Amino acid sequence: MTAYRGICFRRPSAGLNGLLAGYGALAVAELAAAAVRPEAGPVTAVGAAAVDRTPALVKDWAIRTFGESDKLVLLVGIVAVLAALAVVLGLLALRHRRAGAAGVLLFGVVGAVAATARPDSDSLADGAPSLAGALAGAALLYWLTGRLTRPARVQAPEEGWDRRGFLIAASAAAVASTGVGVAGRALGGSRARDAVSSRVAVRLPRPASPAAPVPGGAQLRVPGVSRFVTPNKDFYRVDTALVVPKVDATRWRLRIHGRGVRRPLTLSFQDLLDGELIERDITLACVSNEVGGPYVGNARWIGARLADVLAEAGVKPPSEGGRADQLVARSVDGMTLGSPVEDVMDGRDALLAIGMNGEPLPFDHGFPVRMVVPGLYGYVSACKWIEDIELTTFDAYDPYWVKHAWAREAPVKTQSRIDTPQPFARPAAGAVMVAGVAWAQSRGIDRVEVRVDDGRWQQADLAAENTIDTWRQWSFPWKATPGSHTLTVRATDRTGTTQSEKRTRTTPDGASGWHSVVVTVD
Repeated sequence: MTAYRGICFRRPSAGLNGLLAGYGALAVAELAAAAVRPEAGPVTAVGAAAVDRTPALVKDWAIRTFGESDKLVLLVGIVAVLAALAVVLGLLALRHRRAGAAGVLLFGVVGAVAATARPDSDSLADGAPSLAGALAGAALLYWLTGRLTRPARVQAPEEGWDRRGFLIAASAAAVASTGVGVAGRALGGSRARDAVSSRVAVRLPRPASPAAPVPGGAQLRVPGVSRFVTPNKDFYRVDTALVVPKVDATRWRLRIHGRGVRRPLTLSFQDLLDGELIERDITLACVSNEVGGPYVGNARWIGARLADVLAEAGVKPPSEGGRADQLVARSVDGMTLGSPVEDVMDGRDALLAIGMNGEPLPFDHGFPVRMVVPGLYGYVSACKWIEDIELTTFDAYDPYWVKHAWAREAPVKTQSRIDTPQPFARPAAGAVMVAGVAWAQSRGIDRVEVRVDDGRWQQADLAAENTIDTWRQWSFPWKATPGSHTLTVRATDRTGTTQSEKRTRTTPDGASGWHSVVVTVD
């Protein structure tokens, strides 16, 4: 019976060994990644590799299902899988000690390959954190398994192993791993603190061309309608960065080079601050936004006019004989976005933005510098944490999202949304204000219409227009009668184009269709 109890206790302890070895491996890897760069950590590297290899439809589903928590869900899933595998390796080590340790080393190799294969990796050193963590984890598993199988000498010799010695060793391993992890966080935090300090030190200068005041009638006084200017904390975030880059503005550089660049440039953040800045209100929209979805927002941006920076480098648009028709922007995390050169130089207010709603860009939204191009979906224009601009052609290079089945060019489609009443709301019979927003950046909104059930289309009242690059609020006074009703909205832009009724998916170039909500009037 005592031998049976010993076996039953050793198996869970072997699983615990695996978890402790995995914990120690990740702690050491975290410390090593702090010395190399945070993005080289194994969880981040494997997660990024998973994102890169995920089909576009699956990514779209993840964004639709989990929203801005999609990255957290992925990371939690990776840690859960690693924990399960660690338990398996712990049990394997109980029977084959060296095989269990070898399994840990194998996962270290996988992490190292994932880290060095990342687009933003330019050194084999990125594989060091995964390998260092794996070596530590393998050694720890080998040692703990040895303690688990070590014969008892004093206490409970009939059970065949030293339970007390094992518990002491396991506790020591847990404490040591925690200490290493805390040290790694502290070291990594010092780099982040430099970036935070550089942002705090930024004083946005008065722009040479300030934005006009927002018209008083642009914001409707209707409860439930979106705020005309989206606060930074509420502005949508859709990207592939599992770890938000913390870039020190004092060390940041932007390189401009490539086809048709007669004068290659390397700009510092101070160069942009010292140059001519403009301020503009611009609405951004994500191509992953479903009809009626939340991934659209409006902000006041300040930055350098991108066309002027390109002209300084000697770049000409194709219409003027320029040799490049695609601008490829690269971020510090390796993301590549491709924009039509003609569009960013056609007179619209395309920006290298450094400020958002009166403050330096938040880190989540691209500090120190990002691109903002009105009229184009973000995946072909809104490069955050930008560090490189290469002029090339669409035939010569496919950026990240094009390789994942999205369209090369993606102008924002004319869209409208009902903000209030919400779906399945139960308003009282009588006067009900239906309201929302519509957008068609670079074209402007000309008309918004609302339909109740299968009735005729009725024109809504438009709020004051700020610019053609911002969304426009609208309202429709509805005399609601009891029962279930479907409210539908559509918009027409200044070119006379009315948004299509046909529902399409977000891939390959943005969703289309009319937004509708069902309500029950009491």
